[in-house]
Amino acid sequence: MARDFKRTDRVGDQIQRDLASLIQREIKDPRLGMVTISHVKVSKDLGYADVYFTVMAFGEQTDETQAEAIKNATQVLNNASGFLRTELARGIKLRIMPQLRFHFDESVERGRHLHGLIEKAWQQEAQRADEDEDTNGN
Repeated sequence: MARDFKRTDRVGDQIQRDLASLIQREIKDPRLGMVTISHVKVSKDLGYADVYFTVMAFGEQTDETQAEAIKNATQVLNNASGFLRTELARGIKLRIMPQLRFHFDESVERGRHLHGLIEKAWQQEAQRADEDEDTNGN
């Protein structure tokens, strides 16, 4: 019988929880913005962990500010990866703590974009139905 929950998944979940609190408490870089760790995928040999995050820019939300916030957050997190790895090793007892590689999670942005397109289509359909009612009703 295969195990339902692999060790790498458990390690990834623990890294995700600990990393989220570490970033919130320890990283004081003003360029970081609001970062959320959405997923951690650990390699089978525990050599590295791909950390997927989302970020919300401070202030006005435009495509340029969002792109700048993503770039800055990626840079800050990759620069702090050694520190974060050391702090994680203090809390998680593993023989080898995986190297941390940070990636922006585009799935949330893509979902938000698709949701906007669906809403726009619904509004256009409702408007078209109202116009049809007006022309057929007169």
